[in-house]
Amino acid sequence: MAASLTFSRLLSSTTVTSSLLPPKTLPSKLPLALKFNHRRLHPKPLRFSTISATIGVGDKLPESTLSYLDSAGEVKTTTVSELTKGKKAVLFAVPGAFTPTCSQKHVPGFVEKSGELKAKGVDTIACISVNDAFVMKAWKDNLKVNDEVLLLSDGNGTFTKAIGCELDLSDKPVGLGVRSRRYALLAEDGVVKLLNLEEGGAFTFSGAEDILKVL
Repeated sequence: MAASLTFSRLLSSTTVTSSLLPPKTLPSKLPLALKFNHRRLHPKPLRFSTISATIGVGDKLPESTLSYLDSAGEVKTTTVSELTKGKKAVLFAVPGAFTPTCSQKHVPGFVEKSGELKAKGVDTIACISVNDAFVMKAWKDNLKVNDEVLLLSDGNGTFTKAIGCELDLSDKPVGLGVRSRRYALLAEDGVVKLLNLEEGGAFTFSGAEDILKVL
């Protein structure tokens, strides 16, 4: 639990801070009252949300190719249109395979609720991550996922960037680079009907239960 919390905080620390007035250097022997008044002239740093996306409800999902390994270990590909054309599809994304929240909550939640989602008319449930297909296959085996949820590789982040959901973690000490924001979307015939886009790696409203509420 401690590892998961730490990692979630790490992914969520994507806010930008700035100070309106740069502090001046004060003489060390100024009266206490003057030092106090000086600090009051400088408000606390402002915080700005960095969350953004170039796709929204009513938009058509851009075409893109995603990859996976089949049961024989052969690399296969599919496209966004193959996953969504004439179908009701749930696509959800995670910042990284094998990371705590993604492995312990996000993917297992969709596996557990896959039967209920399909009973509500969902044809496709797919998890997308900016990891290579070999990592996604190893993760699938580790989680013991069968055919309930497709685990798909957006290895170069092409689809992720096309919908404006990339998450730059290059400044973090764990070497993740550019990944995907966590989200869950519902599409009908390739058109977005719902998009729950999280801030950073937070996991608050992009789970299977949240999709079930709108079906």
